[in-house]
Amino acid sequence: MSSAPVEARLHALRAETEAELRAAGERIDAMTAARADANADDEHDPEGATIGFEWSQADALRGGLRQRLAEIDAALTRIADGTDGVCAVCGEPIAPGRLEARPTTDRCIRHA
Repeated sequence: MSSAPVEARLHALRAETEAELRAAGERIDAMTAARADANADDEHDPEGATIGFEWSQADALRGGLRQRLAEIDAALTRIADGTDGVCAVCGEPIAPGRLEARPTTDRCIRHA
């Protein structure tokens, strides 16, 4: 199986993930700016818990997006060095269907 379609898909996923990461960062920046103008006493501020919860969610999303970028970059590196499609555990080929479903995977189904 040619890695060209997988590589193209990974580049598209990378661009999409970068856009999502920028949006998450902008959301966090906006919440931080809004919070700077707000009452600093979360314990007595009825909006404090909500803002904190939303910030935590946005920060967790940003962390997940950074992880996804790392996985995409690792997959692109494997394509570049010719090890894409080979299980990192057993060295056997990864099924094309698995790579189609999970283009960043480095493990066969048995070792997933």
